[in-house]
Amino acid sequence: MSLGAFQSSGLDSAAETIAARRQSVASLQVCPWNPESFAREQIWGLVRQVFFASLARPVTQIVLTPAESGTDVASICRQIGEALAIETSRSVAVVPRGTQNGGMDRDRTWPGIEESATTLLQSATQVRSNLWMLLRSKILTGGDELVSSMSLNGYLAKLRREFEYSIIEGPPAGESNEAAALGRSADGIILVLEAHRTRRAAALKIKETLDAADVRLLGMVLTGRKFPIPEGIYRRL
Repeated sequence: MSLGAFQSSGLDSAAETIAARRQSVASLQVCPWNPESFAREQIWGLVRQVFFASLARPVTQIVLTPAESGTDVASICRQIGEALAIETSRSVAVVPRGTQNGGMDRDRTWPGIEESATTLLQSATQVRSNLWMLLRSKILTGGDELVSSMSLNGYLAKLRREFEYSIIEGPPAGESNEAAALGRSADGIILVLEAHRTRRAAALKIKETLDAADVRLLGMVLTGRKFPIPEGIYRRL
């Protein structure tokens, strides 16, 4: 092939590449990137990786705990519960902290088991055929009081007996020993980090603390992330 023919072929190829890129950009403009859809995809991936991966130790009960206070973990617990309930026909329980129940009855202070109830299931709110929402038992909302490991283990064991899967919102891992206690009793912890807020050094320290306490760290979730580059690029990742 002569040099002239090579140059001509290269220009033709470059022109085709430019045209293809323009067409791709045009299609991205027609179908803009949807952050909510992206977030749902991440939740689905997390559920499959944690609950349905081929692990030597199956996972049926997890604790989601933030690195520091002020991070919204309850909504992530709810999303994981909803996604898991779609993936399986087995029973799923979500246990958020505090008195707010993800849009449920916010004005009512719910104990783990009502006086008239004998099981956790009887005091839970059914969201769908195999998904229930509970509120943290008084055993798990002791505030500054030392939580009895026996009571803690007993409560989580009761969750296991009544629900085949359970997702529990834990306290800030960097501010409470309760997170490690929950993680030891459950199958492990997922640490929730907040973008632009959680410091790398703080996250590493929490990981070291959990490792020292023999807590199984199942993974980390990054929330509150901003996307500074064009949205179309993220849609193609």
